[in-house]
Amino acid sequence: MEGRRVRISDIAEELGLSSATVSNVIHGKTKKVSDETQRRVQALLEERRYIPSMAGILLSQNSSRIIGVFLNDHEKYEGHTLEDAFIASSLNHLSAEIESRGQFMMVKKAKRAEEILRFASMWNMDGLVVIGFCRQDYRYLREHIRIPFVVYDGLCEKTERIVNISLDNFGGGRQAGELFRRLGHRRAICISDNEIGIDRERIDGFQEGFSPGRAELMRVPIRKKERCNAYLLMEERFRSATAVFAVSDYYAIELLFFLKGRGFRIPEDLALVGFDDIPLSEMISPSLTTLRQDAALRAKLALEELLALKEGGIREPEIRIPVHLIERESSGGMREDGQRGFRHFL
Repeated sequence: MEGRRVRISDIAEELGLSSATVSNVIHGKTKKVSDETQRRVQALLEERRYIPSMAGILLSQNSSRIIGVFLNDHEKYEGHTLEDAFIASSLNHLSAEIESRGQFMMVKKAKRAEEILRFASMWNMDGLVVIGFCRQDYRYLREHIRIPFVVYDGLCEKTERIVNISLDNFGGGRQAGELFRRLGHRRAICISDNEIGIDRERIDGFQEGFSPGRAELMRVPIRKKERCNAYLLMEERFRSATAVFAVSDYYAIELLFFLKGRGFRIPEDLALVGFDDIPLSEMISPSLTTLRQDAALRAKLALEELLALKEGGIREPEIRIPVHLIERESSGGMREDGQRGFRHFL
């Protein structure tokens, strides 16, 4: 056997036992296996330095302790889904929470609900965290899978065994709008690549907080190259505005660098606010004013709700996590004496 991995069948053959008996000993199913047989098997396993398959052990148990995290491999990520700041932050906090509970995290990108169903069933997962899919996908999963799952920022129908853990997206947008109004801005732009779901909530909140009917929605393409071309065509609209709210930090930071390249001074020429408070938002110059979400709290709630769902508890179909405005330089700048120096708009 030198030079190759020892198999269960090798141990069974050497002891004159069935592979099933050896497998039962390895996986702790020993009710029908004598103590003497267990000792013989364990002794040879140690002697031959048998390395068990972790997947086999987990799948053989009633509880695999595997939590699957499924991410929508959407075209907007352009092949870099796991590099997205929001996705990376979510995975980081989910990993910490899952490991603290003695469980295992398995991450998978998918484009369709059918892929989630097949993979989750294959690995006998204890629960799922599903991020970025649509209403039809959640309905399909609920109809075809018995594994409990929670959703990040989903549009879910109120049905059993699903908990949607979302943010106060409307309230966050409203805080951004109220900030601009308080600073004296008269014309603002809201940037998004769509007008549905969480983006719609952020847009509506912003428009209410700023002033209904006075905030212009600028719809931009999903793909980066097309989006930058759109910014060029829209440059005059930026010059006639005094403030911009982007529904994500990614879009806010991308726009900041584009505008600086076109000679804009942020925030003197244009105030800018994003949403999410990704790490890069406080590292750039000027630092980005944004809405902070608590990714650690969301991960904690996700695991708590999965456990409750698994135990058959009746849960609220949606949990809303508050977001908080973090004011930095991009919405007003800082004077040398450390006091805010806002431009006054007439």
